[in-house]
Amino acid sequence: MDLNGAAAIISGAASGLGEATARELAGIGATVVIADLNTERGKALADELGGVFVHTDVSDEASVQAAVEAAVATGRPLRAVVNSAGIGWASRTVGRDGSPHDLASYRKVIDVNLIGTFNLMRIGAAAMAKTEPADADGARGVVVNTASVAGIEGQTGQVAYSASKGGIIGMTLPAARDLAAIGVRVLTICPGIIDTPIYGSGPQAEEFKAKLSAPVPFPKRMGRASEFGHLVRALIENDYMNGEVIRFDGGIRFQPK
Repeated sequence: MDLNGAAAIISGAASGLGEATARELAGIGATVVIADLNTERGKALADELGGVFVHTDVSDEASVQAAVEAAVATGRPLRAVVNSAGIGWASRTVGRDGSPHDLASYRKVIDVNLIGTFNLMRIGAAAMAKTEPADADGARGVVVNTASVAGIEGQTGQVAYSASKGGIIGMTLPAARDLAAIGVRVLTICPGIIDTPIYGSGPQAEEFKAKLSAPVPFPKRMGRASEFGHLVRALIENDYMNGEVIRFDGGIRFQPK
């Protein structure tokens, strides 16, 4: 799948993993649609990359439909959908004070991370189905979703987050089977501990990040967002990758805490 001259929509693209992916795909000639809630940062990035910004709430059907329509309106075939929007949450199923996990918070994490991913995948794939095949195999596009190693080895307090990411992992293969009929591949990346702006900067932040990366076998560091973007590109360009969940974690295995 060659994205030169094609459109790609990336959710959560105003920062972190999504931004790195947008930069990578724009660098190979894709017109990127930055779908994010951060209007100021999203517009600036879209202007820098020659792309389009659409203020997008991935959990809202109309909002996602508008983002996909913006991708179609570029006049270039939509060939890639990358889901990297998501939120975190930390709370035990029953807290130390004996109170149960807040249900509204659990629903919010599922709504954004899991339902939001499905929302963009389904609407984006429907738009891909209307394009002409890109090759003799009938390929029309690729969906790359972002889960987490927490979806496999959830730690204490990650019940909501892990459930949302585990759901993304679980729908990878059936979605790939569903979308095979229209020539769309589906893949999921499970990042481990990745260095993004969420950790802040300065000596204290660096000390905290060093502790986080200590259990990583090799390389002995956090992953880089640029490495994530490179992996997304590699999965898009390798036409025989489909229905697979790929760990991107330096070999780490999460412990209970």
